[in-house]
Amino acid sequence: MLVTSQGIILHFVKYGENSVIVNIYTKEFGRQAYMLNISRGKKAKNKAGFLQPLFIVDLVAYQKDTREVQRIKEIKNQPVYQNIPFDVIKSTQAIFLAEMLSKTLREQESAPEMFEFIQNSLLFFDLAEEGAPNFHLWFLFRLTEYLGFLPDTQKVGFSNWFDMRKGQVSPHEPPHPFFLHPEATEVICLLAALKLSDLAKLKINREMRAYLTSKLVEYYQLHFEHLGEIKSLKVLHEVFS
Repeated sequence: MLVTSQGIILHFVKYGENSVIVNIYTKEFGRQAYMLNISRGKKAKNKAGFLQPLFIVDLVAYQKDTREVQRIKEIKNQPVYQNIPFDVIKSTQAIFLAEMLSKTLREQESAPEMFEFIQNSLLFFDLAEEGAPNFHLWFLFRLTEYLGFLPDTQKVGFSNWFDMRKGQVSPHEPPHPFFLHPEATEVICLLAALKLSDLAKLKINREMRAYLTSKLVEYYQLHFEHLGEIKSLKVLHEVFS
């Protein structure tokens, strides 16, 4: 059956000389693997250059439920990013978030609300001039709502510690290493109340940003046993340093 869909590129791998298998999170079918023939030459329609992490695409594909790998007939970037591919910080954030999404979005089912959240957030991020360095923090925090483990950030005392195992704020330091110290807990509580358009109001230094990024990855690892090491995290830290 020939179908059309919007999609967000997660990653791709080469398959032979002129083909790739690309994993795309689609609005209509959830996560799907597609075979795509890659043409060569200046006039070639299908080039690997537009298969970069988190690029948004329109695609026409041959879809069959019993087939593990579908086949793409037509694909194009739509809309085209204005800044992410040319900004080293934004592009590194995109690579990091693409790895996180690739390891957490596993369902081959339609989830239009989550798709629209991801798409709309990325389009805002592409054009954002202020607050962009903290985008990945806000995105990973808000994504937990769609994945089913949104933290409870209601404060419970004068000194607060975010317990990642319980997913809630505690008035005492937890008896295990999976927690955020009070200063970072305060930032997470601020982040929880921020709209994306107000992200520039979050004022934190590089050390706090790196700490929160690592802790959010740790929080995801507690909920996804298969998440494993996030290889792009080290690169993200280096770019921000």
